[in-house]
Amino acid sequence: MRNYILSILVIFTILPVAAKNKVYEMSQFGIVANKGINCSPLLQKALCTIRTECSSDDVIILRFSPGRYDFHEEGATIREYYISNHDQINPKKVGIALENMQNLVLDGQGASFVFHGRMLPVSLLQSKNCTLKNFSIDFETPHIAQIKVIQNSPTEGLTFEVAPWVKYRINDKDRFESYGEGWSVSPQTGIAFEGDTKHLVFGTSDLQYNTQGVKEIAPRQLQAPLWKDKRLVPGTVIAMRSWERPAPGIFLSHNQNTYLLNVKIHYAEGMGLLAQLCENITLDSFSVCLKGAQDPRYFTTQADATHFSGCKGKIISQKGLYEGMMDDAINVHGTYLKITQLIDSKTLVGRYMHGQSYGFDWGYPEDAIQFIRSTTMELTGTPNKIVSIRPYKQEQVAGTKEFLITFANPIDSSITEKEGFGIENLTWTPEVLFSNNVIRNNRARGALFSTPKKTVIENNTFDHTSGTAILLCGDCNGWYETGACREVIIRKNKFINALTNMFQFTNAVISIYPEIPDLQNQKEYFHGKTSKGVLIENNLFITFDQPIVYAKSLNGLTFKKNTIHQNQDYPAFHWNQKRFLLERVKNIRINNNYFENGFEYEKDVECK
Repeated sequence: MRNYILSILVIFTILPVAAKNKVYEMSQFGIVANKGINCSPLLQKALCTIRTECSSDDVIILRFSPGRYDFHEEGATIREYYISNHDQINPKKVGIALENMQNLVLDGQGASFVFHGRMLPVSLLQSKNCTLKNFSIDFETPHIAQIKVIQNSPTEGLTFEVAPWVKYRINDKDRFESYGEGWSVSPQTGIAFEGDTKHLVFGTSDLQYNTQGVKEIAPRQLQAPLWKDKRLVPGTVIAMRSWERPAPGIFLSHNQNTYLLNVKIHYAEGMGLLAQLCENITLDSFSVCLKGAQDPRYFTTQADATHFSGCKGKIISQKGLYEGMMDDAINVHGTYLKITQLIDSKTLVGRYMHGQSYGFDWGYPEDAIQFIRSTTMELTGTPNKIVSIRPYKQEQVAGTKEFLITFANPIDSSITEKEGFGIENLTWTPEVLFSNNVIRNNRARGALFSTPKKTVIENNTFDHTSGTAILLCGDCNGWYETGACREVIIRKNKFINALTNMFQFTNAVISIYPEIPDLQNQKEYFHGKTSKGVLIENNLFITFDQPIVYAKSLNGLTFKKNTIHQNQDYPAFHWNQKRFLLERVKNIRINNNYFENGFEYEKDVECK
């Protein structure tokens, strides 16, 4: 831990010796709190002025007064951004576009930035040694509609009340439709929350429903005769949503040494924060959260709270609160390119495969790479190095799906364009520290990690994460998210009632689950290595069901000094009734644990 703290001090305190502080009060540019004015064009004009007045050696401080600031699409910065794991819709309207900055501090001093329409709130690109702190992000009209069930009839369907801030109508197809400035959604899926606890309703997962024929029976009360689901008792709160994710709350790209302190994202239509191709990021008291215990909303972001794609250096995420999001608290990964064409012995074409991940840099000359066979997820050939890389059949990187890549050494002869092979960039992989965070009441999973560098997950509370609390993944077939984890330490965490619902990869509280289509013919192991692997120690598991750890294709699993308490908060229902279900796992050590209901290795551990 001490080394990580020293790293922060080194990263964020080294500034040019001759640096001067230039403080810009935003009020000087007419950006005044609580006036209801559109700050988008004013902020854009202010940034243009500041750029002309500052040198690269200056420390630039943008300072807001406390209060609310509104940002509208009109007058916003227009940008073409290709953002990993988001819908590639362009152009984007950006409220606060920070680009090509050095030694910048944006200090909100408690400001609330409220956005309208369908915007990307904050972007920081091509910048060094920048700090964003002390502000929150929200939208005036979220694209998720919240309702409360007031009656559920097996014959008449569902009667619900629409939350007071939601704008809605019955559209020309006789369906419920929410809308805002420049957008509308007729949702057919959603997530159900318990009205009193804000936990996801047990056994509901992703709701599917039909609002055809809905009618208004009283002000803001509607009856949907075709929506029949006995699990949704009166008092249940439902976040009605789509699968769209046009933009995150904060977008980081091609930055070095970025620090986010005391930033809160209350809503975004995509991820809370998306970082790609960045080096060294620290999140300190960064949260994706509700606005306190009295907040009438139950949801936050449409997708992950934080997501790191193709980053390197160190990712430090500490003292955050992540709740109510429609996906994971954190996901760290790279992206496999699929080999689609061999040009010569050292040159090939690699392609982005997922529809939400393309159009941005994948690598640079001198980057280290390795090849992987998609069916067995085994390394093939020997590591190599990029000599040159450029978009294939187009000039610019923006929007590209394929790269022409030349390597220093010949490509192994076993690698072909007809079988499935992927390329992994090993240079753009980070170390991770995820510590002292609270993750609760969210859809899908808690935390995902796919990096070969050291990953430490400690002192966190995973409280009703709904699905798996921690997932180590890797997939060169669907999401194409790299890669193998070599050293993972999971210690001193508390897990409370995970697995109340079934989502992808939810085989146990901790799920080590790479996608391997042909596991039977795999000869090597995807995750881990003999001397390190995955260490799970000194954790507290509070659970109503049986599965604690699922692992597939792992060399090195140690589970020790953990405590497992059993409760009856929910009925046990999971298909996996083994404490440990292990497929192709070796070097297993399970010892010195306390199981409240006892533990028998022969009964509780299944090795396949």
